Amino acid sequence: MRESDKDIEQLIDRMMAEEKLQSPSIDFTSKIMAEVLILEKKKLKTYKPLISKPVWISIGIALAFLVIYTSLFSVSESNFKIDEIGKLYSDKIATVFSGIHFSKNFLYAILIVPLMILIQVGVLKNYFDKKYQV
Repeated sequence: MRESDKDIEQLIDRMMAEEKLQSPSIDFTSKIMAEVLILEKKKLKTYKPLISKPVWISIGIALAFLVIYTSLFSVSESNFKIDEIGKLYSDKIATVFSGIHFSKNFLYAILIVPLMILIQVGVLKNYFDKKYQV
């Protein structure tokens, strides 16, 4: 070791001997833990459903009202024939769409795109469930 290194070492030893150890205040731990709890509460995100319970309840009530209303005030089956109405509408639909022709690529896209969207929804839901899991 060189002479200058020994001098620096002695100087540091004297400085350290003169300094007293600092100790934290009495409630230091409780203050730190309070800060940690505040940070944890900020990080924690509560789950909020996309459709709330009151909305689901109102949808259910509206659906029940619709079923009851249609069952009480519907026209009886003897007044019309279901087969004739079905045939009438299917003929109208067939004549409307008779002039439209789609390519195979377009039909494949119409079939594949919804399937891919469903797969993406599942993958993204799984990703966000894992990311925000408590």
